[in-house]
Amino acid sequence: MSDFTHTTLRPLNKPTHRLGLAINYGIDANGVSAAIERGITYFFFQQYKTSHSVPVLKQALKANREKLIIATGPSLGFFGGSVRRGCERMLKRFDTDYLDVFQLYWLGKMSAWTPGTIDALLKLKEEGKVRSIGVSIHDRPRAGRLAEDSQLDLFMIRYNAAHPGAERDIFPHLEKRKPSVVAYTATAWRKLLKAPKGWTGQTMSAGDCYRFCLSNPNVDVVLTGPASQAQLEESLGALEKGPLSTDELTWMREYGRLAHG
Repeated sequence: MSDFTHTTLRPLNKPTHRLGLAINYGIDANGVSAAIERGITYFFFQQYKTSHSVPVLKQALKANREKLIIATGPSLGFFGGSVRRGCERMLKRFDTDYLDVFQLYWLGKMSAWTPGTIDALLKLKEEGKVRSIGVSIHDRPRAGRLAEDSQLDLFMIRYNAAHPGAERDIFPHLEKRKPSVVAYTATAWRKLLKAPKGWTGQTMSAGDCYRFCLSNPNVDVVLTGPASQAQLEESLGALEKGPLSTDELTWMREYGRLAHG
């Protein structure tokens, strides 16, 4: 399956909607249920402000485990033991036999890529407790090196019209192993939703930001963090426009350049 709104996540060989839901930005349990009904399949789960979603996701997992993708990780990942304990907690919390994506958060800040953490991740994968391993990372050159030569299946990276540096530092390094890419901060923490100084044209919407990310073929999934079901529906509706035209891409790149300042 592959079109603008759907793809197959390579490490899992599993179809997914290309708009993933980050749950900790205000959307309530009813909104999470609505997302599932609307076909969202990728759910990024952290401990912070997400407990309301657990009963909804557990029910959905019991109904059709192979349909949903749960991406999560340990709160801190500096040692192998904490990585394993974090995985065991998440398995118990969701009452599931495996996690689809288990990732170290913010590599270099909240976690470390060491022999201990690598061994823990690989053993969890060998045991079938996780289906794929990944990291979220700000250091783009390091991400590029890891994309080219590591055991990682997935990278969660910052990518948006104001911060397109992944096009230079990461995407060219994907070809050898073809790990998956999940983009976040598509709106640059909402900075792109306000016209930059000196800009007199159209202002980018959240939907425009998601279309910018997904128009790059290297991006498998882009995360959205809606505060409400209405915001989620607006973004899903925007994706129906499909990939950016050449003219749209041109003005959004210039808009992002000015927004970056």
